[in-house]
Amino acid sequence: MDDLRKAARSGRVSHAFAEKIMMVVTSVNGCRYCSYGHSRAALAAGIPEPELQKIMALELGTFPENEAVALTFAQHYAESCCKPDPAIWQRMTSYYGEETANDIMTYIRMITFGNLLGNTFDAILSRFSGKPAQSSTLWSELGVLLGAIWMPPLRLLLRLFKSK
Repeated sequence: MDDLRKAARSGRVSHAFAEKIMMVVTSVNGCRYCSYGHSRAALAAGIPEPELQKIMALELGTFPENEAVALTFAQHYAESCCKPDPAIWQRMTSYYGEETANDIMTYIRMITFGNLLGNTFDAILSRFSGKPAQSSTLWSELGVLLGAIWMPPLRLLLRLFKSK
């Protein structure tokens, strides 16, 4: 969260561009909650609906280079299960500079975590309706959701002790 605050405050990545990046990752990961919320946020940030539809369809070839580099990296990151090719990351840092590339990566990681939570919640709902997700177990689903619940209070406690 600290990195996200820093990235947002730095102004190196505009709100609209951040929404585009997050929509690419969400399109790959298929989280319906993030897709809904970030589609609305993207439209509110001024992204035209036809452009948003291209992002959601992962039709990234028509975007200007100053966006396409990050958007295609975001797609690659999500499709590679968070293990991007080092050469592609090097292109990001060469193109944007290290600070901006790190800001972009912060948005990518944040939405990846959001997608994990949303998709896990859907897996639990499917399990309760008698149709468990094929590649999931009850224990992994509970682990993700319970982990997300106890992490923020633990982080707060660590910050309090660290400041003293």
